[in-house]
Amino acid sequence: MNTASYAVRDSATMLRRNLKHMARYPSQTLMLIGLPLLFLLLFVYAFGGTMGAGLPGTPARERGDYLTFITPGILVMAVASVSISTAVSVATDMTGGIIDRFRTMAIAKVSVLTGHVLGAMVQTALALATVLGVAFLLGLETGASAMQWSGLVGLLALLSLAMTWFTVALGLASPNPEAASNWPMIFIMLPFVGSGFVPIESMPTGLRWFAEYQPFTPIIDAFRGLLAGSPDGSDVLWAVGGCTMIGLVGYLWSRRLYRTRAAK
Repeated sequence: MNTASYAVRDSATMLRRNLKHMARYPSQTLMLIGLPLLFLLLFVYAFGGTMGAGLPGTPARERGDYLTFITPGILVMAVASVSISTAVSVATDMTGGIIDRFRTMAIAKVSVLTGHVLGAMVQTALALATVLGVAFLLGLETGASAMQWSGLVGLLALLSLAMTWFTVALGLASPNPEAASNWPMIFIMLPFVGSGFVPIESMPTGLRWFAEYQPFTPIIDAFRGLLAGSPDGSDVLWAVGGCTMIGLVGYLWSRRLYRTRAAK
């Protein structure tokens, strides 16, 4: 068996370990999925009638229009919500002594981080499927074709992978799990100061500038265009480029931090 085969086998073992942790603590997964669902229900039913009337387009906008508008931002929040758990679990491993035990075993070093990433991807897929399912139950309308749905799923997967690697790095950089739980919170807040819940044209000048150039705005706009069946090519390109950059920085940062901390 060559080195790559050992890495794949050990990564699968670490994935099973993380899936068992998920099964042992289902309340954590429910909480991570519940946070974006709470925002979805709150904004649709508490604010949807008023905020939907302020959307651009024809004057007669309703709660359903606002549901369609905010669903992309809620999807980004679902990915960010799972990232909190990823950072905490990585920080727990790094400070709980398990890494010292892994160092004594004949396992591929990359498998420890890969197991966390794959486990987080599974958890994120559950969160995204749940959010979309509830959104459709609430009346989400979409004009996306099969190809556009494929593009949406692919872009969601790319965002999930990028965010996971970046939060793995945050977990490695944190001195303890408590600190690790704080860093990813900024990713949950960014859709609020982007195009996630209101059109950026309605914001004051300074906030509008920030909203326009922060990394989540083109991602949310790309999701919105794909769901509507009329994607903007530039938004999709910016979203792919932004996700790729976030993922690459997270991956390289994670490798460097893991080599440094695991060697101590």
